[in-house]
Amino acid sequence: MLTWWTSVCSYTAVVFGRQLAFLNQINRLNELGTPIARVVLKRLKYRRHGSERNSDSESVRSALNDVGASRAMATAPSSFVPARTKPLAPFSRARAGRERRSTVPERPDLPISLWSIMKNCIGKDLSKIPMPVNFSEPLSVLQRITEDLEYASLLETASTLDPIEQMAYVAAYAVSNYSTTGNRTNKPFNPLLGETYECDRRKTSMFMDLNLKEMSNDSIRIGDDHCHRTLRNGGSLGRSGKKDFTMTSRFRGKYLSVTPVGYTHVYFPGSKNHYSYKKITTTVHNIIVGKLWIDNHGDMEIVNHGTGDKCVVKFFPYSYFSREPPRKIYGVVKDSSGDPRLVVQGKWDEYVEMVKVTRVTQGSSREKVKIETEAEPRRIWTVNPPIPGSEKMHNFTKLAIELNEPEPGVAPTDSRLRPDQRLMENGQWDEANDKKLELEEKQRMVRRNREEQMEKAMQQGLAYEEYQPKWFTKTQDELTSTLIHKYLGEYWEKKEKGDWSGCPQIF
Repeated sequence: MLTWWTSVCSYTAVVFGRQLAFLNQINRLNELGTPIARVVLKRLKYRRHGSERNSDSESVRSALNDVGASRAMATAPSSFVPARTKPLAPFSRARAGRERRSTVPERPDLPISLWSIMKNCIGKDLSKIPMPVNFSEPLSVLQRITEDLEYASLLETASTLDPIEQMAYVAAYAVSNYSTTGNRTNKPFNPLLGETYECDRRKTSMFMDLNLKEMSNDSIRIGDDHCHRTLRNGGSLGRSGKKDFTMTSRFRGKYLSVTPVGYTHVYFPGSKNHYSYKKITTTVHNIIVGKLWIDNHGDMEIVNHGTGDKCVVKFFPYSYFSREPPRKIYGVVKDSSGDPRLVVQGKWDEYVEMVKVTRVTQGSSREKVKIETEAEPRRIWTVNPPIPGSEKMHNFTKLAIELNEPEPGVAPTDSRLRPDQRLMENGQWDEANDKKLELEEKQRMVRRNREEQMEKAMQQGLAYEEYQPKWFTKTQDELTSTLIHKYLGEYWEKKEKGDWSGCPQIF
């Protein structure tokens, strides 16, 4: 009996030791930032039911071969230590096509009264008020704005159209920027001064190439680097865009209003059509009691500076007494002479349709112009369906899930490296709140030191240079006559070299 028990214990110890070593190697593979471990686990899941009878080590090596990573294995058959291969340049690694994550950790159910935090904030700018992560989602404002590009394929289609229809597609793209706001009631993290976010999707099928964002003073300075995409029809499109705006938010007791200030630009070099528009107001309702809900309202004027065409898209505010359906949008595309040519209509969280104007007549006293259109509108944009389980993952879209995925080679100021945001994503909310307060206090100290230096310089009659962003410079926009921050260049070149000297230590 003792011999049998000793044999069982010895066998169990051997099996346990092998499995422990195997799991340790899986963890090491995960640290490499590759999807190898997922492939291995998938293979082992079905290995017992198939004809394969290879060992765990052989399964790992087979999976590595499947993903083209067998060169990372050591030459010794029993070793899982990665070989000393020549490291890839950070920029090359970031650009390599790879499988991106499809889930994030589920949001914990930790209820807290929003009113208990905001009752002392009435009439104040909420960007200055410290807020616990309980009311946040694990994305920064810089990443949240990147979601505007989810439906940028509309611009690819627009590049092949005449200016009138192109305007309709640009309007649809502008409307699509609000498609996720209806069920995303949690606020993103306010960026720290000097915080950046890059998005490089040149190796994917998404029409979203290079863009870079940086927080400067109290404004979010956003600039797209060059964007170039070969179209399916064999032609090519040079499309660039830029945004330069800040946001003001005021709490009025029952609701919170957020108003962006600044312009978004879309430019088609092939046709010299240059569009600009301002974003509209977003309001969060039921702050005190009830379920939070969001509405977008206001008039968005889109101007083609190349042709003089205009389109004013009205976002109808929700009202119990209105006959209009909730979340309705309606706009008229007018040529440079002011004649209506197209109508765009739909809902900002569902779809946009385009319909041709057939007749314009004088309306009643309440309606100066009556527009008649074709019977059958053409749908030009439809929102993507939610991914399975999104209600447990902050109501994130597929793109939103990918935005905070760790990326090798990014600048040390990138939002992906922000520790409080990462802790919050992983469900460690207490630690996230502690780290958030630490980062905010560090930034307040930097601001106080800068103010003291400015005061001393003024007393001594010396010039004081205000904070300058790393990748942008302040200039005047020739079209809108507003101050903007123009992209200086050098970011992608610095990334290619892996040289981030001169970047501030904000985390």
